[in-house]
Amino acid sequence: MVFRRYPSLVLRTGLIVLSFGFSAAAQAQSQQPPAIPPSDGSQPDPSKIQGRSSASLPDTQAPAQRLPGLISGTVVDQTGAAFAGAEVKLTGEAPSQNRTVSTAEDGQFSILNIEPGPFQLTTTSPGFADQTFSGTLHPGENFAVPRIALIVAAASTEMRVSPATVDVAQDEIKVEEQQRVFGVIPNFYVSYVTNAAPLTPRQKFQLAWKTSIDPVSFGVNAIVAGVEQAQNDFGGYGQGTKGYAERYGAAYGNFVISTYIGSAILPSILKQDPRYFYKGTGSKRSRILNALAQSVICKGDNGHWQANYSGLIGGLAASGISNVYYAPKDRDGVGFTFENTLIGIGTTAVTNLLQEFVIRKLTQSRPGRQAPKPDDPVSKIPGAPIHAGD
Repeated sequence: MVFRRYPSLVLRTGLIVLSFGFSAAAQAQSQQPPAIPPSDGSQPDPSKIQGRSSASLPDTQAPAQRLPGLISGTVVDQTGAAFAGAEVKLTGEAPSQNRTVSTAEDGQFSILNIEPGPFQLTTTSPGFADQTFSGTLHPGENFAVPRIALIVAAASTEMRVSPATVDVAQDEIKVEEQQRVFGVIPNFYVSYVTNAAPLTPRQKFQLAWKTSIDPVSFGVNAIVAGVEQAQNDFGGYGQGTKGYAERYGAAYGNFVISTYIGSAILPSILKQDPRYFYKGTGSKRSRILNALAQSVICKGDNGHWQANYSGLIGGLAASGISNVYYAPKDRDGVGFTFENTLIGIGTTAVTNLLQEFVIRKLTQSRPGRQAPKPDDPVSKIPGAPIHAGD
């Protein structure tokens, strides 16, 4: 009845109800989760849940894995007493974590902010054997190291064999006794070795003896005597064989006395070195000053430079003694003796200059002239310079 009277109303109402039903069904369907196809296993793939990938999931475990930890412990001695001042060195996988701490008065130590992972502790102290401990530190862990006991190290003897100073000096003398200018003229009183060993009194007399009996010394004094006779110097000796013999004896005697007094006796008493020490390095000016200075100074047996009392007094003494065997009319006065001493100083200065710049190049059998053999005394001398091709 109603449908007939109000057909349009019924139809409109039916459409509204039908439309409302479809809308509710669609809304209910959209609120249900989508179907997740199973993966290879029975569990669903988390990368497809809610349409989000696994890369967008928050990393909730990473901070815990990097959380630093702490290492602590106690160091004691053999009796169990706390050991203060021992060094504890930490070695880890990361070089930046390596560090060293010292134990406190109670023997305890702590190392903070240590990255997790394997580590090694090395405990050391002078006189004690090293102790090592290895372990693994977990994130955020307070690692307590078992008590570390230091044990006294076993006694050990270290022997250093080095030649005695007197042996080194003897080797140097053997080399110096082979030094000759042009391979002929003795050049014994020059040291080409840096920081040469000091000579003993016996070695100083040995060098003086070697110089006084060298054939060249005999020959040079023979020439001096011949020149003096040709010029009729020291006329009190006369001429002829007798006059020459006396001149030769006086010249050789003066040479031997001055050598022994100035290079052996006084240097032994005053503990001074009679040799000239070649510089060879530095500016030309410094080498010149070195050569001139060594005419009035010398190196003491203690290695320090000092006034050359041996050379100065030796020259005066030799001049005074020579008056004994010269003819009375040829004897020098005191003034002439001092004059000869000053002349001797000047002569020594010139000789030193030649030693520094000329004679070394002309001297054979000196250190560095040729590469020494393994059994050569030169190879045993510390500081002997080698100038190959010099």
